[in-house]
Amino acid sequence: MCNFFSFVTDNNGNKYYFDWKQRKEHMADGKDSSELDSHSYIAEFYGFEDTNSPFNKKQEKYLNKYEYNPLTKEFTKDYIGKFDDSKEAEEWVKSVDFKTIIKPLIIKPIFNPLTDRNPILVSKKDKELLEQWASIWDSVGSSVGSSVGNSVRASIRDSVGNSVWDSVGASVRDSVGYSVGGSVWDSVWDSVRNSLGSSVWDSVRNSVGDSIWAYTSSHFDIEFDYDFSSVIKLWNRGYVPSFDGKVWRLHKGPDAKIVYTWEKGE
Repeated sequence: MCNFFSFVTDNNGNKYYFDWKQRKEHMADGKDSSELDSHSYIAEFYGFEDTNSPFNKKQEKYLNKYEYNPLTKEFTKDYIGKFDDSKEAEEWVKSVDFKTIIKPLIIKPIFNPLTDRNPILVSKKDKELLEQWASIWDSVGSSVGSSVGNSVRASIRDSVGNSVWDSVGASVRDSVGYSVGGSVWDSVWDSVRNSLGSSVWDSVRNSVGDSIWAYTSSHFDIEFDYDFSSVIKLWNRGYVPSFDGKVWRLHKGPDAKIVYTWEKGE
């Protein structure tokens, strides 16, 4: 399966891919959006026969297939034919302005609040942000099962269209999840499980997962159905919120130490 961002090169140094204008046109035509980062479809669109074979009959050239994740900076050689231009291709793709590829996409380092920052103390503003996030969290879902993640997913898809979400949204989600999501969740759970036990597993898991989803939304310059800025600010300050069904907590540091608790009505 091809991933965002996919491109193809020939032995004349040409690069073939879909830019933002083409992606919007593709979406407007109602075509399958998953094709936009398919090497085979890219080659077919530009008149080449088949990237599964290194030989194409259009101009008797050879094709190479590459993928690049602009968030993680991971460059992948998907297929190398009769010539290897991977070094030049990697240098080129790392210089690309990705606003020309996905206009709403914000390219920035993926931030891990537990390891990339260590705030000294919980400020009054941090406490206010937690209360704001709790209110938003309540508004999005009437129960733990109705997670903010579903809202974020729908908001991104509705705002930028299925074409962008299918080819890019999953890549952003996976990049954040693989880079920081798993470690954040494991650290928070290790921090609370001894004192709370497995009975609150679903609530804590969903609340942390929803914070990760909300942070993911910060990689898109679009308006969402809900205002996730409170939890994004907490995340960038170095805090991860969790909720056990009764009490909200703020965690910080590599061990996700609990540094603040708050219960509605206090």
